[in-house]
Amino acid sequence: MAQTTDAKGDEAMTGDVSALQKAHILAEALPNMLQYDEQTVVIKFGGHAMGDAALSDAFAKDIVYLKQSGVNPIVVHGGGPQIAAMLKKLEIKSEFVNGLRVTDKPTVDVVEMVLAGAINKEIVSAINRQGGKAVGICGKDANLMVAKQITEMADPESNLMKAVDIGYVGEPVSVNPHIVDVISNSDLIPVIAPIGVTKEGETLNINADTFASALAVATKAKRLLLLTDVAGVLDKSGELVPALTVKQARALIRDGTISGGMIPKIEGCIDVVEGGVEAVVIINGKVAHCVLLELLTDHGAGTMVRTSDED
Repeated sequence: MAQTTDAKGDEAMTGDVSALQKAHILAEALPNMLQYDEQTVVIKFGGHAMGDAALSDAFAKDIVYLKQSGVNPIVVHGGGPQIAAMLKKLEIKSEFVNGLRVTDKPTVDVVEMVLAGAINKEIVSAINRQGGKAVGICGKDANLMVAKQITEMADPESNLMKAVDIGYVGEPVSVNPHIVDVISNSDLIPVIAPIGVTKEGETLNINADTFASALAVATKAKRLLLLTDVAGVLDKSGELVPALTVKQARALIRDGTISGGMIPKIEGCIDVVEGGVEAVVIINGKVAHCVLLELLTDHGAGTMVRTSDED
């Protein structure tokens, strides 16, 4: 058959290819969309993506598309770099113990201002610009996240529990997701700052991964997505491990394949899936539209941790 070389022919061929590509994309996406219909997905937004305007816009579009597709996305965000910048500006010294920021009273005031104020409203605005209807809250609202101060932590060398004094840093005691359910069951999208509150009304800074994990279990989420600055778990050859069972994950920790800061992240993933969430996925937030790639394509976009291969 002779090739068509006129302009209309070129346009037709281009159009045909485009249509086929679109059909392929839809054929792959639609079955995945159906499994998340009316399901809750908790997404922890943080790392490099939060400081990149293009990635932030892509993330906001993904969240809006999910909501329009019948999914109930819940966004929990971090803000470590922004907090550090504000503390430096105010000449407040800050240090870390086992990855957690030591938080005295002046520091916790700054943390709350940055997380529940500036960052939260930036993300809300980004989602709203893309056509969504986002609402910003924090863990103090309606006692969403009741917490207690962390007074002991595992020593990295001995793994034994050791008393620590890191100030107003907390861990979840109970989660009351009513306010999140009310928002999610409407056309609104909750965007949550990881600030907790004690039973006595004290404000506590909570690690965003820890906050999102507790919320995912409490809301019976189908998925928890953790956006990070790495591709996921890498094997000893540096290749991405696309999926792990709990048993496999523990074996990789024991043999040293999973090491350093990835160990507490994976241990947190294990706790979440054992708490009833179907799967947790560690995703590279530096990839545009990583949320849609993970949920709506067959190959995904990171490392998935689940209880077993049969789930």
